[in-house]
Amino acid sequence: MATPLPKIISPYNRYRHEAFPFKYPIRTPITATKFSFPVLKRRQDKELTSIKGGVSSMNNGYVVSELEREKEKADDEEIIIGKEDMRKLADTWLEIHGLDNWEGMLDPLDPLLRSELIRYGEMAQACYDAFDSETFSKYCGSCKYRPTKFFECLGLMQHGYEVASYIHASCEINLPDLFQRSICPEAWSQTANWIGYVAVSNDKMSAHLGRRDITIAWRGTLTRLEWIEDFMYFLRPISLKKIPCPDPRVRVESGFLDLYTNKNKSCQLCKRSAREQILAEVKRLIQQYKDENLSITITGHSLGSALAILSAYDIAETGIDVMDSGKVVPTCVFSFSGPRVGNIRFKERLEELGVKILRVVNIHDKVPQAPGIFFNEHIPLALRKLGEMSLWLYSHVGVELALDHKDSPFLKETSDLGCFHNLEAHLHLLDGYHGKGQKFVLTSRRDIALVNKASDFLKKQFLIPPKWQQSENKGLARNQEGYWVQPERPNPRDHL
Repeated sequence: MATPLPKIISPYNRYRHEAFPFKYPIRTPITATKFSFPVLKRRQDKELTSIKGGVSSMNNGYVVSELEREKEKADDEEIIIGKEDMRKLADTWLEIHGLDNWEGMLDPLDPLLRSELIRYGEMAQACYDAFDSETFSKYCGSCKYRPTKFFECLGLMQHGYEVASYIHASCEINLPDLFQRSICPEAWSQTANWIGYVAVSNDKMSAHLGRRDITIAWRGTLTRLEWIEDFMYFLRPISLKKIPCPDPRVRVESGFLDLYTNKNKSCQLCKRSAREQILAEVKRLIQQYKDENLSITITGHSLGSALAILSAYDIAETGIDVMDSGKVVPTCVFSFSGPRVGNIRFKERLEELGVKILRVVNIHDKVPQAPGIFFNEHIPLALRKLGEMSLWLYSHVGVELALDHKDSPFLKETSDLGCFHNLEAHLHLLDGYHGKGQKFVLTSRRDIALVNKASDFLKKQFLIPPKWQQSENKGLARNQEGYWVQPERPNPRDHL
């Protein structure tokens, strides 16, 4: 009998926040805020620059000095430090959730909003970290961890959520390398991939948030940009896939729509489409917590961002978000590096339904420019009217928070488009962004090493190896006979 499945490890044994004792979602950072504050003399406070703390013991202070040097380059002799933000998330969550379309919260960036964006971004990143993409594994395409152990295995227990159900999808469309399949003839599935999860905040976190939060997190593709060529799929009426819509002019990208609605009756996991799985689970949770204040927050990166927007539209259009009392549960999307999803009527219909969407993008990332690179919301109004029924005229939705990776003194010059698109890099940029024209200053102890977890984006002087995240021995373990084998899962059904 083989030993249990090995966990993902970091070469520095500080994967995510393990080196730091604070609880990230509850921590209120000190940063420039929209409130009045004095200009203070720059403080040599080791606590404020303690991203170095996670690496100092490993490199005899060398990396510490390099980090300090970069901090000196990034900051003036005097910097603006905001006073401690004493607001409680429970009192302001509706604004953080987009009640006023984040008016006045993006420039400068509201510290509570920053904290929430990073937390939801980490919940989207968890979809990548938990995905078994090893084609030599018989479990390729599944989640590595059981739902009950999901956040614990990923070091995210501090986020205060519990997985309610996993989402699986079946794909028949031509999206290269979107689905990972095992080469093993006894694979767990050749037609299904794990693509995300539905989670709900526990009692303690709900008290902190001011409501019970239902979160849907979608995974993007795991290859760099191979699927971008497929973004030029034509637009189709969303109602063609039995998603209710009163306006036949509402169209979305056909590939995203197929992935969201496809099912495979021969596959136990995909007898119901991803759409049907989500609607059923959200409906069940709303009924379960009907006596509480509720919110629905949907997050995703890249392709996952497109699916997040599509599922938010679906939840609102079908009325799943309406409680028995008639109260509508607020629905918000925190999107990262997302492509355009539909046409202008799709955008307008989302606004009519009251779905709030905040899109976080790196201005150098090419993915948010597609599809509709040439025909999009920026063309003249007269041409936009003529192209309303076009199969190629796309429009972005919601509010955009634009970041620039060149503002970070920790990131190197590179032509690698995959680095520009990397989710961990976006979270790093959020951590240091204060507003347009303001200095890049990290506000938390979020480890910069996470940027290189699956990329090569940090400057070499920080001595963080590129793509350091790895599974010990690529998932092989010695059995009792001493042979290296793929460990069996005691009960594979526990991972579904």
